[in-house]
Amino acid sequence: MPPPPDVHGAIDGIVALLRGEAADLNFVTLDMARVGELERRVYDILRTVHAGETITYGEIAARLGEGDARDVGQAMGHNPFPIIVPCHRVIAAGGKTGGFSAPGGVKTKLRMLAIESVHTKGTLFAR
Repeated sequence: MPPPPDVHGAIDGIVALLRGEAADLNFVTLDMARVGELERRVYDILRTVHAGETITYGEIAARLGEGDARDVGQAMGHNPFPIIVPCHRVIAAGGKTGGFSAPGGVKTKLRMLAIESVHTKGTLFAR
């Protein structure tokens, strides 16, 4: 049995991103019932960062108006919606990669950013 149309659309969007296409996944509805208020706000901000763009932990904290870059990092580490909430697009100050808690760690983050044509300082993918 094929997945429902909304799930099929999400799958198509993720596959498109992994092919290097600038797919927008903001149409995907997320179940935030088990997500804390701070995390929800962080994820809402992050969903505005499109393929090929990055944002720093500090920039997200500034937009929140509370907490700091470490709080944002904690939220990224608990992200239950990777790719749809694109935590791989969050980098450290100065264009450095920062951490990544998904399987493969920073290597996976760098690969995803490379697919999206993002180049960060201090990495193999830097311009």
